[in-house]
Amino acid sequence: MAKTIVVKQIGSPIRRPADQRATLIGLGLNKMHKTRELEDTPSVRGMINKIKHLVEIVEERG
Repeated sequence: MAKTIVVKQIGSPIRRPADQRATLIGLGLNKMHKTRELEDTPSVRGMINKIKHLVEIVEERG
């Protein structure tokens, strides 16, 4: 079983650069307080690191 992480959006994309909004959409987040369970890969971690002020890691599984 692959490791997964649960990510929650805590910040609004309003008045943020377009690349940060696109990163949120790429992670499957587009509304406040929405959560997603994602596979823990270096590319996903890089996307989370790019918008770390807009998301939080709720839980790491596996």
